Amino acid sequence: MGRFSARFRMKRDLFLKIVAAVEEKDPWFQQRRNAAGELGLSALLKVTAAFRMLAYDAPADSLDECLHLGESTIIESMRRFVRTVVEAFGDEYLRSPNEEDTTRLLAINARRGFSGMLGSVDCMHWRWKNCPTVWAGSFTGHVNALTIILEAVASHDLWIRHAWFTERH
Repeated sequence: MGRFSARFRMKRDLFLKIVAAVEEKDPWFQQRRNAAGELGLSALLKVTAAFRMLAYDAPADSLDECLHLGESTIIESMRRFVRTVVEAFGDEYLRSPNEEDTTRLLAINARRGFSGMLGSVDCMHWRWKNCPTVWAGSFTGHVNALTIILEAVASHDLWIRHAWFTERH
């Protein structure tokens, strides 16, 4: 696993839940036998490729040797993974808070001493490697690099309630 091993950790049960959901929603992820009877690629391997691209901002060609997958398979895994995760989990996790969520969050935060608060704001500078030269001045912040700022509002249970990009602070 080399350079990837220590930077990103996910609970095994959560990973397997995601793999199972993706495998159920998109047959492309299911392991099958080819015409010669040999087993093809597993859903675990295809989903791992997509997660590594997302978690480490890794290009497909940097993963092909460690995962023993072709670059085109890694790219297809990513494309299908993102679409399938939205399809499988979107209604529950990729939605705006409803009235029940808002009431629950306000009550929890009031008990914690933060009445009227839905979540907390955090931000991070994200390096923009391919920023067009004409925009460079607008996207250079306090880190003296080309960045955009991802700002997110998260509730105490770490659900992202709102996220947006801004040019600079």
